[in-house]
Amino acid sequence: MDICIIGSGLSGLSAAYALLKKSDKFNITILEKKDVIGGCLSSSRAGRGYIEDFYHHCFSGDTELFELSKELGIYDSLEWLSGSTGYYVNGKIYPLTTPVEILKYPHLSLIDKFRLGKFVLGAKKYDAAEYEDVGAVEFAIEKCGKSAYKSFFEPLLRGKFGDAKDKVSAAWLISRVAIRSDRKAGGERLGYFRDGYNSLIESLAAKLKERGCAINTDTPVTALKYNGETKKWSVNGVEYDAVISTIDPRKLTEIGGPKIIDGEIHFQGAACMSIGLKREVTDGIYWVNMRDDAPYAAVIGHTNFVPRERYGEDIVYLASYFCKKPDGNLEERMLEDFLKRFNLGRDEINWYHLTIEESAGPIYTKGYRRLIPSAGREDLKGFYCAGMFSEEN
Repeated sequence: MDICIIGSGLSGLSAAYALLKKSDKFNITILEKKDVIGGCLSSSRAGRGYIEDFYHHCFSGDTELFELSKELGIYDSLEWLSGSTGYYVNGKIYPLTTPVEILKYPHLSLIDKFRLGKFVLGAKKYDAAEYEDVGAVEFAIEKCGKSAYKSFFEPLLRGKFGDAKDKVSAAWLISRVAIRSDRKAGGERLGYFRDGYNSLIESLAAKLKERGCAINTDTPVTALKYNGETKKWSVNGVEYDAVISTIDPRKLTEIGGPKIIDGEIHFQGAACMSIGLKREVTDGIYWVNMRDDAPYAAVIGHTNFVPRERYGEDIVYLASYFCKKPDGNLEERMLEDFLKRFNLGRDEINWYHLTIEESAGPIYTKGYRRLIPSAGREDLKGFYCAGMFSEEN
C-alpha cells in the first residue's frame, strides 16, 4: 500500500512510524517543503549544540511522547527541569514563580491573587468540553474579575492571538492552564531532552529510513487530486492509496485537494527569533511575559532553563504570533526593541535568526471542535488529517 504523508513535523514522522510498526507492507513517502525536517520542531546549530528554531519543552502529561522516546532509545536523556516565570511591566521584570513573589507583585490586588490562584489550582477539575462555546475573555472575567483579566490574562491572550482573542474558546484557556499546573516552589516542571529535541527528530527519521520510508525535503506539494477511476490520490502527479496531511487544511483546497471544513477556521502564524548573547538579560527567569506593548509576546531565557554550559553562551527566544502575514521588517523591529528594552549593544550579540511559520497552528475559537472533520466522511476515503487539526488532538 502506497501512502503519502504531507509534512515532516513530529505528527508526520510519528504517523509514518506508527504505520511501519504495524506492517512492513506500507510504502511510505514523506514530502516536506523546507530543506530541513521537523516542522515546528526543527533545530539549528547554536554554540556547542543544537537549539530548536521554536522554543520547546514538554509536560508531565505527554505520555505518548514518553512512550515514543522509549522506543527510540532516548527516554533516559529526558530531563525534568524547573521553568520560572515573570512579567515585564512598565520597563521592569517581576518574578512570579514562588508564592512570596506572587504576593509581592504590585499589579494585582490581594483579592485578584486569591481568585486567580483558586482558578489555577482548580483548572484540572473543569470539563473543558462544556465550555466549548464560551469565550475565554468572558470566562476569565467571570472567574477572576475584570482587574485580574486586564492585568494578567489580557496581555497573554493579546500576545498569543492579537485581534482574534475575543474569538478564543474558554475550553482552550482551561486546558492550557490545566496542563501547566505541574508546579513546585522552584517553578513549573518541564521536560527537555539533554541533546535537544533535535535528538528526537533525528532518531525518529533514522528509524523510518531503516524501514524503507522515503523523506523528501525541498518538495512542496503543489497538486493534489482524487482519481475516481483508480480510487487513488494523486500528489504532485504520483498516485497513492492514501494520503495523510499534517498541514493547514485551507492550503489543501488551494492545490486542488478536498475541502476539509465547511465553517471558518482561523490559523495563526509564529515568528520566533533565537539570539545568542554574551550575557544574561532576564534576571535568571525562564519565561517572561510582556505586558508592555512590544513586537513579541514573551522573552524566553532558554539558558535559564537548560544549563548555559551546554552552549557556552546565553540564549533567548523572542516569541511573536500573528493572524495575517507579518510585516517585512519584523526581524529588525523585534531586534531593535529587544536591544533597547534590555540595554544591549549589537556587539553583545553572537548571532541571531528569525524563523517564521505562517500556519503554526489553529486558533481554538468558540465551537472549534465542530469544525474538525470526522475520519468516516465518505468524500475523504483514503484521506486523513493528522497534527493539531485532527480528531485525536
